[in-house]
Amino acid sequence: MYAEFPQPVSPQPQLFLLEESIGTIELFPAVWGALEDLTKEEVNIRKSALEELIELDAARFSPVVSYILVTRVVEPHVEIRAKIIETLGSVLLPDNKGFPAPEDVRSSLYHYLSSFRTRQIFALLEASAEFEIIEEHVARLLNVCRFAGNHLIELVIDPKIPLKVRRQAALMIGNVGYLDTLPALERLAGRLEARSAGQSSMNFVSQTESKDSELLPDLEEAIRVLKAP
Repeated sequence: MYAEFPQPVSPQPQLFLLEESIGTIELFPAVWGALEDLTKEEVNIRKSALEELIELDAARFSPVVSYILVTRVVEPHVEIRAKIIETLGSVLLPDNKGFPAPEDVRSSLYHYLSSFRTRQIFALLEASAEFEIIEEHVARLLNVCRFAGNHLIELVIDPKIPLKVRRQAALMIGNVGYLDTLPALERLAGRLEARSAGQSSMNFVSQTESKDSELLPDLEEAIRVLKAP
């Protein structure tokens, strides 16, 4: 389970933390051009813009860039969204020399991540369902979201949500360690177990009920992880 992150008060984001990165001022034209392109309709332009920001490591040194990327976790193109999530998750880790991102960047990132609600969390889960490699980054971002447990359990329970997203929600509940969701998980697992037992003697099972039963192993695993010593 992930340890709790501190929740510092976010100051007004500065443009760049020049004292933290030698030569950062030379990056201004490239960074602002990439940020502008990140809002364009053309997918290839947005992809190239994000790749440039990643190459410049701009999110690690600019609270403004990290903030804008946070607002883009609902990016419609799931591949771009996954790369944004990976980039933000990496900012919360030390770099390859063991240094954390500047405090103002981390503080700003914690502040905006803590405001995530169901829409943003759904977007995180949908991306990790398509790209399992970013699951660790999604868990790291969710650990900063103050109310993520509540939204995750809502997504798990809602039968209108795609099964792959519900399964990711159950996975993240266990990975991050939302103990307060345990009663709701156990209730849902109990209902699905009873339904599964009843279905064995029925000739007809609705498609929704069949899909719900596929969620049961994920619920049981999340419950096991949450109850582990």
